[in-house]
Amino acid sequence: MTGAPPYHGGDRVADVLHAHGVARLFTLCGGHISPILAAAKARGIRIVDVRDEATAVFAADATARLTGRPGVAAVTAGPGITNTITALDNARLAQSPLVLLGGAAPTALQGRGALQDIDQRPLVAPHVKSFFKLGRVRELGPAVAEALALAAAGVPGPVFVECPVDLLYDEASIRQWYAEAAGKGTGLADRALRWYLNRHAARMLAGSADRSVPTPRPAQVPEADAGAVRAAAAALGRAERPLAVIGSQAVVCAAEVDALAEAVTHLGLPVYLSGMARGLLGRDHPLQRRHARRHALREADFVLLAGVPCDFRLDYGRHVRRSATLVAANRSRRDARLNRRPDIAAIGDAGRMLRALAAAAPAPGARWDAWLAALAERDRAREVEIDRQAARAGTQVNPLAFFRALEAEAGDDALFVADGGDFVATASYVLRPRAPLTWLDPGVFGTLGVGAGFALGAATARPGTETWIVFGDGACGWSLTEFDSFVRQGIPVIAVVGNDAGWTQIAREQVKMLGDDVATVLARTAYHEVAAGFGAAGLLVQRDAEVRPALAEARRLAQAGRPVLVNVWLDGTEFREGSLSM
Repeated sequence: MTGAPPYHGGDRVADVLHAHGVARLFTLCGGHISPILAAAKARGIRIVDVRDEATAVFAADATARLTGRPGVAAVTAGPGITNTITALDNARLAQSPLVLLGGAAPTALQGRGALQDIDQRPLVAPHVKSFFKLGRVRELGPAVAEALALAAAGVPGPVFVECPVDLLYDEASIRQWYAEAAGKGTGLADRALRWYLNRHAARMLAGSADRSVPTPRPAQVPEADAGAVRAAAAALGRAERPLAVIGSQAVVCAAEVDALAEAVTHLGLPVYLSGMARGLLGRDHPLQRRHARRHALREADFVLLAGVPCDFRLDYGRHVRRSATLVAANRSRRDARLNRRPDIAAIGDAGRMLRALAAAAPAPGARWDAWLAALAERDRAREVEIDRQAARAGTQVNPLAFFRALEAEAGDDALFVADGGDFVATASYVLRPRAPLTWLDPGVFGTLGVGAGFALGAATARPGTETWIVFGDGACGWSLTEFDSFVRQGIPVIAVVGNDAGWTQIAREQVKMLGDDVATVLARTAYHEVAAGFGAAGLLVQRDAEVRPALAEARRLAQAGRPVLVNVWLDGTEFREGSLSM
């Protein structure tokens, strides 16, 4: 009977993850990181293995957004790490806290042609808050602890910890490897190599008898200056047509979203929600506006951007009229001043600033009623127009009618993951997230391929929640293989694929401007059969009348524990003409 395996570097990493309350580790296996995976599993951390390293990082990203605590992924060296670059930068731009543990070649063999050995720092460092390059076993635990703290501090974002394989195995194995590498030759070169490798091993293992686990540090939430809050409250008190745009950064403190929603209600001004803030006020809050945001911003005399920079989504600040009082609440000084300097910059957590503003601002009374009514009427008119377009019958499924049906059919606990272009943008006009933190989209980077990873992260962070993926047919190509992961992990997501046989968001403007649909044409691929081949359920919908029965069947299958893909053949639509962004 064999005893317990000797303590090793992977145990050091897993001890820190466990002490910091990390409940799940997303990964694609590799020999460079095997000790981390085995040690994490031994400590009760759930190992969620996927088919693409980017998926693992997307899943960690989603977990972070929904819990407010850093998600963690581990990938092997070289190509394992290069496969994560897009997902890392997506998390950086979305200000999502995560830690990526990356394997690396043995410390003594780096730069000498070892398996999967590249200089990883120049590739990864531009896309993370910090890059930890380790050379000693004793550095593993402190580095991981520091990475977890740094990911959530200030402006949240991803942090990378490089874990060379010779730091992760037990001391006896490491010394044996180096002894074998040194050989037994008696020549001068052999003896020099042996001296060098013995010295290298001794330095690498020095201090490794210390197995203490660093104490978790609570994330320090930056608070806006009280003077900026008072100035914003005074300006709001003078406003006749105020408006707030609340973005993802306002809900970084996930445990505080209910208090934030209460504060926004108390403020009483009309609100547009974007990114992760969608759903903050529920489905039908009277203050939330959904349409004609550009028009409203150009009429408003007071605009509060809470965690929202003046980037392309606000036409680089030009959507806000120059005479309006502009208040920017943001953890990032750069983002608060991006493209347009605000009249009041409240540098700190946007959600906390809104709560402080609600406590400081006078009650609005009835003086904004006419403004609120005008915006509400504009929304009502747009909804009537959407209903009119949704009523148009065609050969296949009307996408607006489909989303009206999905909005009615999805459960009260539904969580939506958005991954696509034209189909997802259409969904954003119709689907109404049910509650705070029930909408996941890529964020400002506009990354396609997030769907499976986000759904894995969401479903494992909130087991039992009804999780939907809204896929464009182009975007779903990245995620189809992960139906294998859904099946193996027992994760019953429901994916709907808007299949219009093309990269429609690109084709709309390309054909109009260039007269050519080159590279934008896809096929009416049987995506449902691909999902079925991995063991999921696949449903095909080709007519409007088939939509509601198929969605009900999809929910039934998911409730029974089976992942489902619904392949929906779409009619063409002019709903989103002129949607090109620069």
